[in-house]
Amino acid sequence: MDNFQNCTKEELIAEVKALRAHNKQLQNIIQKGTSTKPDQPKCNKKPFDFQNCKFHHVLLKFLYLGWDYQGYVTQEDTVNTIEHHVFNALTKTCLIENRFSANYHRCGRTDKGVSSFSQVISLDLRSNGSDLKNEINYCKILNSVLPENIQFVAWSPAKSGFSARFDCKNRTYKYFFPKSNLNIEAMKTAANYLLGTHDFRNFCKMDVNNGVVEFNRTILTVDISLFQDDGRYSIHVLTIKGNAFLWHQIRCIVGILVLVGQGKEKPEVVVELLDVTRNPRKPDYHMASEVPLNLYDCHYDDINWIYDKEALNIVKTKLYKIWMFSSIKTAMMKSMLLDLEKETGEMHCSSDFLIQGVKCKNYIPVMKRQLCESLEDKIEHSLKRRKRKQNPS
Repeated sequence: MDNFQNCTKEELIAEVKALRAHNKQLQNIIQKGTSTKPDQPKCNKKPFDFQNCKFHHVLLKFLYLGWDYQGYVTQEDTVNTIEHHVFNALTKTCLIENRFSANYHRCGRTDKGVSSFSQVISLDLRSNGSDLKNEINYCKILNSVLPENIQFVAWSPAKSGFSARFDCKNRTYKYFFPKSNLNIEAMKTAANYLLGTHDFRNFCKMDVNNGVVEFNRTILTVDISLFQDDGRYSIHVLTIKGNAFLWHQIRCIVGILVLVGQGKEKPEVVVELLDVTRNPRKPDYHMASEVPLNLYDCHYDDINWIYDKEALNIVKTKLYKIWMFSSIKTAMMKSMLLDLEKETGEMHCSSDFLIQGVKCKNYIPVMKRQLCESLEDKIEHSLKRRKRKQNPS
């Protein structure tokens, strides 16, 4: 409640709108019966009796490789989401009775194809009591019924009102990309302009329909470093930490940084895009691919994560197996590329694949491109749509 008391009127309105939209989505899911029906086990066991169970509020930390999923959040038209599998595991292991009684919050909502090393959720789980040494091994029991690419790694007891979302102090994202033909130093110069508090409306997709009308965010740290040294096949990683992020903010940032690295834009284009007084409307540019993006850390004060060595070793084994076969595929393709380069005498080195969308033959500078709708226009159109829904006649 302390978080809400410190919110402005506009922030409270935005939060209420977002919660209403989410509740409506969940109601539609229940009506259609798509969220649990496909995975319901066929058994004649007596229903689990939750009446005499103890419940404790906890945080759960888990990783997932999101490439094969339609995003984190439960959706009406698919069960192929991270959240669907998580709740399927929670109910199958009888750690919760249902989603609505679980006091559930998630730290972040990653899009289709995006992965996470440290996603965090808070909820009320069935408990053995107050003795932590004899508590249910939450990670081990959940991982036994989850896909190998979704695995819990730690948990922590928390106060009853603690929220994985609202009590998160900062979030860190990592974006992995090949060195290719990119000028890394120019990208570092451009990235440093992002530090501090800015209006990032030109570095995101405006989500005014869900009540987001304020775009000031703070970037605490930003860094581009070498992750794996392998010549022109080297991998670098952008690490960016902030209190909170906007929809597609990281991918828009990377989209611009890649253009700088390619020499198509100067690093100062970041400064121009951050100046919303002179440039209140976002130029029409393409954001970067979702595949290399990872929600890498969600930080909380005064939380001591509990790791079970046995459960963690099982997770590491599963992750190693996935890594091994992925590395073999990578090595095989690299071998083919090297042999083909010998035949042609040319090296293929392009970073264009990182950027989504159709490539133009003649490059148009970002600041000279067609402009998107202004924030004011988007808000006005959103209000008109809402009125038409309320008064269809």
